[in-house]
Amino acid sequence: MSEGIEGIPQTADQETKGTKEEKEAVAAQEAAGVEQTGVSGHAPRTQHADTHFENPLRDPRDRRLPRIAGPSGLVIFGVTGDLSRKKLMPAVYDLANRGLLPPGFSLVGFARRDWEDQDFAQVVHDAVREHARTPFREEVWQQLAEGMRFIPGDFDDDAAFEQLRSAVEELDASRGTSGNYAFYLSVPPKFFPKVVQQLKKHKLADAPEGSWRRAVIEKPFGHDLGSAEELNRIVHDVFDPEQVFRIDHYLGKETVQNLLALRFANQMFEPIWNRSYVDHVQITMAEDIGIGGRAGYYDGIGAARDVIQNHLLQLMALTAMEEPAAFDAASLLTEKLKVLKAVRLPQDLGQGTVRGQYAAAWQGGTKVRGYLEEDGIDQSSTTDTYAAVRLQVDNRRWAGVPFYLRTGKRLGRRVTEIAVVFQRAPHSPFDSTATEELGSNAIVIRVQPDEGMTVRFGSKVPGTSMEIRDVTMDFAYGESFTESSPEAYERLILDVLLGDANLFPRHQEVEESWKILDPIEQYWATHGRPAQYASGSWGPEEADEMLTRDGRSWRRP
Repeated sequence: MSEGIEGIPQTADQETKGTKEEKEAVAAQEAAGVEQTGVSGHAPRTQHADTHFENPLRDPRDRRLPRIAGPSGLVIFGVTGDLSRKKLMPAVYDLANRGLLPPGFSLVGFARRDWEDQDFAQVVHDAVREHARTPFREEVWQQLAEGMRFIPGDFDDDAAFEQLRSAVEELDASRGTSGNYAFYLSVPPKFFPKVVQQLKKHKLADAPEGSWRRAVIEKPFGHDLGSAEELNRIVHDVFDPEQVFRIDHYLGKETVQNLLALRFANQMFEPIWNRSYVDHVQITMAEDIGIGGRAGYYDGIGAARDVIQNHLLQLMALTAMEEPAAFDAASLLTEKLKVLKAVRLPQDLGQGTVRGQYAAAWQGGTKVRGYLEEDGIDQSSTTDTYAAVRLQVDNRRWAGVPFYLRTGKRLGRRVTEIAVVFQRAPHSPFDSTATEELGSNAIVIRVQPDEGMTVRFGSKVPGTSMEIRDVTMDFAYGESFTESSPEAYERLILDVLLGDANLFPRHQEVEESWKILDPIEQYWATHGRPAQYASGSWGPEEADEMLTRDGRSWRRP
C-alpha cells in the first residue's frame, strides 16, 4: 500500500499507474532475491519478512476504520458480581462482535467459585445473551470462548495468583496476547490494596519487554481525601500513574463526549459560554429507584460521595473548562484541574447545601418503603439519598455564575442532564402580558436516557396578538445517526486496551474532588439530620428554597 498526503496510506482506487509499476518492479526484483533501496520511500527490502512491519490500518491518522485493539487480554477480579455480569462481559462481547478486538483476545475471570473454564464460559454466555447490545453470533462467541479461563481463589490465596500467572503465560503462547494484560478490579474498594499487592508479589504487574500491564479501578476512589491519597499511594507503588485507569462510566457516554464537540468544534456556542451571558448551570442526576439490596454498600456512603464527588464534578469540569491545547489525556487533565482548583464552596454551608432521605410514598402506582425502612438500614442512619450543592468557579469566565449540582434516589424519573441557563434579555420591547409564558433561554445536554440536546428559546405564537412562549429544538442521537450509541463500558474497555486515557479521571482530579466534598460532609456530620422527601417527588422542600433564595428555580427534567 503506497502512502498519500502526509504519509497516510492510500486506498487501492487512489493508486496511480506509476505506483503500480513500482510495486510490480519491487515484486519482480524481490522474487529474484535482489535487495531494493529507496523505491517509493520504503525502507530496503529483502526476500525475508520485515519484522518491523506496521499494519497501515492502525495508523492513528487513518480514519477509515475504527481503532482496533492490538494483541491483549483482560483479567476481571470479582467476575461473579453484577457489574461484571451486566456490563463488563456484555461489553467485551459487543466489542468482539464489532470487530474491535484482536482474534486472540483472552478473558480471564478470578473469583471465589469452584468453577472450571467451561462453567465460566457458560456464565459469560448467559450474560451476553441477556445483556449484550449487539445481536448474538455463534462464530464470534466461539472465537471469544476459546480464550476464556477461570481462576478460583481468594485475594490472599498465593496459589491462586500463581495459577493466574501460569494462565497468562499459557495464553501468551496459545492465543498470542504478547504479554499485554489489563487487570480490572470489579471488587469492593477495601480489596483494592490486597489485589494490587498480590499482582506485585507474583510479578503479574511487571510487563515483559515491549509489552504493557494496566490496572482498572472502579469507583469509589476512597471515602474522603485521606483514604483517596492512601489508595493512590498503594496503587502507584505497584503501577505507574499512566498505567492506572479509574473508571467513571459517565465519561464514556456519547453525550458527555459530545459536550466537548458542542463547545469546541462549533463557533455558535463558545462565544456565549461565559458569565456575560450565562445566568446559572444546573447539573442533575436523578434515579427513580431506591437502594434495592445495596444497603451494605450504600449506608454510610450516601448520594454525595457516590455521585457528586465523581460523576457530577466531572461533568461540571467538562462544562466549565477552557479549550484544551489538544484532545489528549494531559491537555484535558490540565484544563479540568484548573476548574476543580477554582471551585469555591458557599460561605454558609447550611444555606448552600441540602441533604435528604426518601420517605415512604406511592411511586409509579406502587407503595414503596422509605430509606429507613429498607432491609439492613439502621433507624438512626443519617446517610443522604439526596444531595444538592451550590458551587462557584472563581475564574474570569465564570465569576458570579452559580453551578447547582443535585442527585437523588426515588425521584420523579431517571434522568441525567446538564442545563446551561442564560440570562434574560436586558430589555424587552414587548409588554408583560406578551411574555408571561416566556422563560430563560437554555441549552440542555441530555446524558441519559434520551441522549441528545435541546435548545430552548422564545417564539411568537401564531395568531393576531403578540404572544411569546418557550419552544424547543431537539437533537437526538437515535434520530440523527443510523448507528446506535455504544455502551459506555464498550468505549472505556477499548480505551484501556489501546492505552488511551482521555476519558479517565487521573489521581489529581480525584483528590481535588474530595477537597471540595470533604468540608460539606464534615458540616453535615455535625448539623442535624437529612430532610425527608416523598418518594416520586423531586427532592426536599429545602432544595427548592435554596434556589428560591437566589431568585431561581430547579428545572423540571
